[in-house]
Amino acid sequence: MTGARSQTIFYTVAALIALAGLADATYLTVTHLTGEDVVCGSGDCSAVLGSVYATVGGIPTAAFGALAYFAVFSLALLAAFGYTRARIFLTLVVAVMFGVTVWLLYVQAFILHAFCPFCLLSAALTFFLAGIIVATPSTAPHVAAGSEGGPAAP
Repeated sequence: MTGARSQTIFYTVAALIALAGLADATYLTVTHLTGEDVVCGSGDCSAVLGSVYATVGGIPTAAFGALAYFAVFSLALLAAFGYTRARIFLTLVVAVMFGVTVWLLYVQAFILHAFCPFCLLSAALTFFLAGIIVATPSTAPHVAAGSEGGPAAP
């Protein structure tokens, strides 16, 4: 399998994972904004989602997650089609998501002493995305003159 083909597969998988994260974050955002209770089989969702860490400036933290997952989905698709700048931005967005996820896991474990399964799902998806981005084989981009940032030439 060629490097370009492998990259396409890796970025497509990343896009699919981002869709799952988008669904999770959207559910949490909508339930927060509507005041509904999160259906949480096990765990202590209300302690986590009702804490001061659940909003930033009055905006649900999950809304930022939904925005990030949408960005990852879009950038992963662009990267799968060979856009070199999308790969760079994708790496940056996933790195920021990774850092925020580590912080939020710290908050759940050591400050709130409670865990939300939906939040843990998002954390797992973010870690998986980070692993995919790190594991994606790199190939030297061949950019045609005048098409910098566009799809790499074969």
